[in-house]
Amino acid sequence: MIDRRSVLAGAACCALAGCGSRFKSYDGPEVTRILVQKDGRRMHLLHHDQVLKTYRIALGYAPLGDKRHEGDGRTPEGRYYIDRRNPNSEFHLSLGISYPNRADIAEAAALGKPAGGDIFIHGRAGRHRGKGRDWTAGCIAVKDREIEDIYAMVREGTVIDILP
Repeated sequence: MIDRRSVLAGAACCALAGCGSRFKSYDGPEVTRILVQKDGRRMHLLHHDQVLKTYRIALGYAPLGDKRHEGDGRTPEGRYYIDRRNPNSEFHLSLGISYPNRADIAEAAALGKPAGGDIFIHGRAGRHRGKGRDWTAGCIAVKDREIEDIYAMVREGTVIDILP
C-alpha cells in the first residue's frame, strides 16, 4: 500500500523533472556570426573564424533558390540579422531572422506579391519529427534540444549569412 509520504515524494520528483528548463545558460565565446549552407544542410555558429558548433538543418519545402515572395516555400539567401527571440514559439523556441530587407521587398513587389516574413531558426516541437528532409515554410529547423543551445548562445543583432 502506498502511503501519503510516497505520493508526495513522487509528486515532488515529477514536479522537479518538469523543471528541466528549455532555457539554458551559456558562458562560452560570443557567437559573432551564423553561417547557413543550404546545399549542405548545415548551420555553423562562429566566434569570428572559429566554428563553435555545427548543426544539421531542415529548410523550406522548396529548398532550391532564394526566397522570392510569401508562400513560395523557400528559405531566403543573403545577409540578415537575428532580430527577435520567441520563448513561446509553436516550434519550441525560435530566433527571428530580419527577412525581408529592402531588396527582398522590392523583388517581391516586382512580382506583384508580398515578400512575407516570420522567418526563424526554430525547433521541431516534437510533432514535426519525421516530416522529411525539408518541411518548413521557409525557416531553418533544428532538433528541439539543439534550439535550446542555440537560443542560449545567440544574441539579437548577430549576423546570419544564408548561402545557397
